[in-house]
Amino acid sequence: MADLMKGKRGLVMGVANERSIAWGIASALRREGAELAFSYQGEAFGKRVEPLAASVGSNLLVDVDVNNDDSLDAAFTRLKSEWGTMDFLIHAIAYSDKNELTGRFINTSRDNFKNSLAISCYSFIDVSRRASEMMPDGGSLITLTYGGSNRVTPFYNVMGVAKAALESSVRYLANDLGPDGIRVNAISPGPMKTLAGAAIGGARKTFRHTEANAPLRQNATLEAVGGAAVFLCSDYGNCTTGEIVTVDCGYHVLGMPQPENI
Repeated sequence: MADLMKGKRGLVMGVANERSIAWGIASALRREGAELAFSYQGEAFGKRVEPLAASVGSNLLVDVDVNNDDSLDAAFTRLKSEWGTMDFLIHAIAYSDKNELTGRFINTSRDNFKNSLAISCYSFIDVSRRASEMMPDGGSLITLTYGGSNRVTPFYNVMGVAKAALESSVRYLANDLGPDGIRVNAISPGPMKTLAGAAIGGARKTFRHTEANAPLRQNATLEAVGGAAVFLCSDYGNCTTGEIVTVDCGYHVLGMPQPENI
């Protein structure tokens, strides 16, 4: 590797296990020389994240509840105390009640709508504000989205609305932070076999369908998504901001299934 991230440090939010997209990104960044910190929420997730963090040479872990200002303040205060500045932030946090990721979108409850938007969208705005204050020389902020933001995907329901709001937030944040040399982008992988993805109704069918119909006849890998993140965080990504970078083996270009699957 070329040490594209040597001398850069950043926070990765949203690692649940070794199959998490956030972990794929963290691994790629570390291979290129980045210094990493990790967030987790609660003791149970902390026990999962700690050995993964240790495997990439990190002992800087912060317990964060993105719905709690005091928790966020404490986490970024510690990061500032340990590092002073940072160069990138990976936001891989989303949530919706899995009982509402089946059935009809019209049955979305008020409480779950607000909670889904707060965790899946507003949290990126909130952590971007805090992280940007630690980026005096510019940096990179990345979040994760999905094609269900702009095309109906069975059972994705309120998460599609949350991701649409998140993608719009990427563009507004990119405009706000551009004068400070801070780039803001989202990566949009296709369906992947993750803990979060498994909560969506029909996840296996969606995975098989995209694998069979994508131009490359496969689904995205953690390595491919990680590579896209490395580009966006490295100096090669210095002129890329406000983008939704799609890493889905070309599935998003299709208007209908492949002839052999009709």
